[in-house]
Amino acid sequence: MAEHNPNARLEAFSDGVFAIALTLLVLDIKLPPSESVHTTGDFWMALLHIAPSIAAFLLSFVIILITWVNHHAAFQLVDGSSVSGTYANGFLLLTVVILPFPTSLVGEYVLTDHAAPAVILYVGVQALQAVGWIWLAHSALRNNLAKHERARLHILKNLSYGYYALGIYSLCAVLAFWFPLAIAIVTIAIWAGWLVAGMNMKRV
Repeated sequence: MAEHNPNARLEAFSDGVFAIALTLLVLDIKLPPSESVHTTGDFWMALLHIAPSIAAFLLSFVIILITWVNHHAAFQLVDGSSVSGTYANGFLLLTVVILPFPTSLVGEYVLTDHAAPAVILYVGVQALQAVGWIWLAHSALRNNLAKHERARLHILKNLSYGYYALGIYSLCAVLAFWFPLAIAIVTIAIWAGWLVAGMNMKRV
């Protein structure tokens, strides 16, 4: 008999939100208008013009994918849910579904003199996502939802990661006032690190 999952509906709802957010990302990549393309060179230049949008899309896709993987792993550590955990999950999903908006801004403005607000919003959403992870971990610990002791220790580790991420992204958001392009590059490096760490993550 298959093991009953008390969080099946919550995870199914969350998966739907992740899928919608991933789909929304690609909508802001605009094809160059055909009227402005007269030669193959024009077409290549038009594609070069939207390269920042494509790069922002790829980064945000990776961010949402990593978040989805970590979300699934987090729910494997708990047996049941609580009211506070459900709201924490909702807040976390809010930071996921809103990501396409700053992604669009970064793609449009990151290489201009107006990059700072776009990068600040982009990194700020990631700081808020860290708050969501912290809230979710605190809720699981406070309500004794860990499946076993190893799971509880893993939730504590996730909690510490959440605080680290909050500090790093908050600092990056402040520094983006003066160094938006550098912070955008740092953000890419951070998520590349999260990706490598996630691929090497062992099941608890």
